[in-house]
Amino acid sequence: MDDNTSRERKTELRRQFRRVRAELSPSDRTVIDAAICERLSSTAEYQAARVVLCYVSFGAEVDTHPLIERAWADGKVVAAPRCVPGTRDMEWYRITSFDGLLRSAFGVQEPDPHTMPQLDADVAPSLVVVPGLTFDASGFRLGYGGGFYDVFLSTFHGAAVGLCREAQLSASLPDAGVIDAHDRRVDAVVTESRVLRH
Repeated sequence: MDDNTSRERKTELRRQFRRVRAELSPSDRTVIDAAICERLSSTAEYQAARVVLCYVSFGAEVDTHPLIERAWADGKVVAAPRCVPGTRDMEWYRITSFDGLLRSAFGVQEPDPHTMPQLDADVAPSLVVVPGLTFDASGFRLGYGGGFYDVFLSTFHGAAVGLCREAQLSASLPDAGVIDAHDRRVDAVVTESRVLRH
């Protein structure tokens, strides 16, 4: 498949799953997302992690605020990502509250690198919580196109878990023609009703 075809399929799939996500009411999303966070907190990956690397959810993404609060309550170190301008790299900074986060050029809340301590993402044992518009049961994901998590996962040695509502699960992203050589799988996908491991 050529690059143009792959790009077109990714664009169409992103449009499709943004529509699916938008069709869920805020109240439904709240119930579903709480169940996802509860299920994740019972996984072996979460239980074993001393450090939880987690995005601060934005818009209609799976809400990670309850998960972050749970991790704080459980005595875990929590770090949030900052996308380094002009690169595809992410840096991780420890957060102990939601105060002091900055709105990035992408619209997401990120840690302030001037006031929050940077953290080595590979401090073991660690868990990274990965966002996506859709995942499949094999752990492949379609994100927003920035490539930040694929770059990060290529060298990360901890456990990687994707959060996905059942309504946003795909049958097979490789079969859909949207997975490239650089795309990285997560170790598990957590939905409101199950944990999918490959």
